[in-house]
Amino acid sequence: MITTWWWVRHGPTHEKSFVGWRDVPADLSDQARLARLNDHLPTNAIVVASDLSRASATADTLSPGRHRSVDDPALREFHFGDWDGLHFDAVAERDPEISRAFWETPGDVAPPGGESWNETAARVAPVVDRLNREYAGRHIIAVAHIGVIMTQIQRASGGTPTQAIAHQIDNLSVTKLVHGPDGWRTEYINHNP
Repeated sequence: MITTWWWVRHGPTHEKSFVGWRDVPADLSDQARLARLNDHLPTNAIVVASDLSRASATADTLSPGRHRSVDDPALREFHFGDWDGLHFDAVAERDPEISRAFWETPGDVAPPGGESWNETAARVAPVVDRLNREYAGRHIIAVAHIGVIMTQIQRASGGTPTQAIAHQIDNLSVTKLVHGPDGWRTEYINHNP
């Protein structure tokens, strides 16, 4: 059976700092863009989301006429630990070696008090696997975060974390990944309806 994942990045927060597990609301005022997104997505889909309000509220806007599942904390963004809420320049000044390695060689490098790429991917994979079993052959709209979506791009493409992190993932964009008997394939990344 073919299960199609429509990964949607939550609405914009307008933050200029690291936003991981900090609960920052999304700006969902662009009704025309939300309508285009809603029209692009399949109507007969299950809608799942991270439990952070920016993802959950975005999922709620896509739920009318679709089955809305319970929010899942395992779909949260990277846990940035001590970096959450800090500007990127402040992080680079505070932890120059770790912050550079976090972006240039993602994998096992973690922010102080946070989690690495590999830890995030290991947190997200079981949820995706479970939903693949529960909703085999269905469409799943998953509203999540840039880091979560990138871990799934890596999984579907078989590439490295460095290759996956190079992708741009805009707010309210769609990344379509397909799971079937032969494994994963990538349909498209960062589509803006």
